[in-house]
Amino acid sequence: KILLADDNPEVRSALRLLLEHEPIQVMVMEVADTQSLMAYLSENCPMIVLLDWELPGLHNSDFLMRVRSRCPKTRVIALSSKFEARQEARTARVDAFISKAEPPERILSTLCSFLPQQRNA
Repeated sequence: KILLADDNPEVRSALRLLLEHEPIQVMVMEVADTQSLMAYLSENCPMIVLLDWELPGLHNSDFLMRVRSRCPKTRVIALSSKFEARQEARTARVDAFISKAEPPERILSTLCSFLPQQRNA
């Protein structure tokens, strides 16, 4: 499972479309706010969380500690349109950082690097 956590519906839609048009088989879930994100994570451990680093109400370092203690195998990829967020996210120890301005191929390659290799039957 991949969890898309972004308050912007256009960003979530674009990411979902990107994933649905690729030959990777993953279930994509979406949340639009911090409350929904925390509720989802209290019940589920996705493989990847694509996290809007500026999600309103989210305290990123506290969030990362909670995810890592509850779901140690979950990878967190921070997304941001702000250049200065890259260093902050890396300092908080996210698994990867993606600028929202990156081309779709770069976003997809970063995501795929965290997915198990899928074999053709």
